[in-house]
Amino acid sequence: MITMRKLLLELLRLDKSRGAEELSGRSDIPQLVILGIGNPGPKYQQTRHNAGFWVIETLAGTLGLELKRSHKSTLMASGSLAGTNVVIAKPRTYVNLSGESASYLLNRFSLPAEKLLVVYDDIHIDVGKMRLRAAGSAGGHNGIRSIIDSLNTQDFPRLRIGVGRPEAGEDQIGYVLGVPSEHEKETLLKCISDALACIETLLTENIDVAMDRFN
Repeated sequence: MITMRKLLLELLRLDKSRGAEELSGRSDIPQLVILGIGNPGPKYQQTRHNAGFWVIETLAGTLGLELKRSHKSTLMASGSLAGTNVVIAKPRTYVNLSGESASYLLNRFSLPAEKLLVVYDDIHIDVGKMRLRAAGSAGGHNGIRSIIDSLNTQDFPRLRIGVGRPEAGEDQIGYVLGVPSEHEKETLLKCISDALACIETLLTENIDVAMDRFN
């Protein structure tokens, strides 16, 4: 005779099994989370440190998406890029707390770190150049250091947007929080366009092909 307790346990087991099957077969799980980091608010919108934000905002406009608050740490939107489900996101925190958003996004979608592409500014790369890597250290960038600390790994891809080096004796913080010249802006706009093509190549082919083509 089946007791009520056994019946309830069996129903619970079936529900969990069905839920796991549905999750594994869902087509809306993102294949890549693209997180562009920067500082929130109009004060920082045009500064070099927000190059990661510029890429995400351009992606949102290209894909017709609206970034909305999904968590206290994150603005995000889901869509399709090159026929692949992606999530694009910006932290709602300052750069040095970017790890909160990265951790939230991977936990929300139950994804490994290698499914997170972080886009950010780099003063060690000439203006308008970019570098895609599969992993690496923080390289002195506080946002990447925060993400590495939060995820407990540096094995996640990153796309670095070159914003150029400060002049000798110029304050580094003041430089990244400064606004690019008009000429630099034109060069950076071209770089952002190339960054979108690079991300598409990463999705449709693989990271090695994207690195060979765009680095």
